[in-house]
Amino acid sequence: MLLAIDIGNSNVTFGLAEGGNWKHTWRLPTLGDGEALLYYEVQVTNYLLEKDVAAGEVKRVVVSTVVPALRSIFEELVFHLFRIQPIVVGPDIYPRLRLQIARPDELGTDLYANAVAAHYLFRQDCIITDFGTALTFTTVNSAGELLGVSIAPGLKTAISSLFQKTAQLPEVPLELPASAVGKNTVHAIQSGILIGYVGLVRHMLQAIRAELGQQYIAVATGGLSSILHPLENEFYAIEPNLTLDGLRLIGEEAGKGGGQD
Repeated sequence: MLLAIDIGNSNVTFGLAEGGNWKHTWRLPTLGDGEALLYYEVQVTNYLLEKDVAAGEVKRVVVSTVVPALRSIFEELVFHLFRIQPIVVGPDIYPRLRLQIARPDELGTDLYANAVAAHYLFRQDCIITDFGTALTFTTVNSAGELLGVSIAPGLKTAISSLFQKTAQLPEVPLELPASAVGKNTVHAIQSGILIGYVGLVRHMLQAIRAELGQQYIAVATGGLSSILHPLENEFYAIEPNLTLDGLRLIGEEAGKGGGQD
């Protein structure tokens, strides 16, 4: 059994895979304080007990993190729980994906995993749109070359920033309003951000295709990928577990090369 751990800025997503299929996936909030190790150890242990999964069944663990401070915490956690060293994703860990960017070490490992999974699943020129803490567009071609990334604030980030930086605007739920013309403050913010993001995503896809070619399919992923319903027809596929799929593939490839069993 393989355990994939995707450590993001807002959430840590876990996936247990067996035979190439996800048996269990779950999320926990991202913590950055001194209690993180104990918190995650208790939560993961309890979850495995609830699902009747023995620690010895986990033979390989793959970790992606965009929060550097949590890397050592999860390495310690994995060794303590499973007595194995995790495979930590970096820019050269998966040789089938080639990075055509200036500074590969600056690429988020979650975006790297997205590109790995999209190339494996679709084998086409592809734009991966990840609706997370950041809204990202990762471009990978059919030859397995990651060409570049575009980054904007994510939906929650935009709403939280507006709430924190203004005295009279409230934090509002992520619900798409029926009208673009807001009749109260909540609807006005929902309209400006959520409907505005529909236009942002469409324009970014158009701009990338204008530069690279209309054949690029768009694939959506991320925890918020289902919120913007008007965009459904823009995407060739919506893959909520794309990042975990990439981590699983990286782990399987590392195993073939004599990695941690």
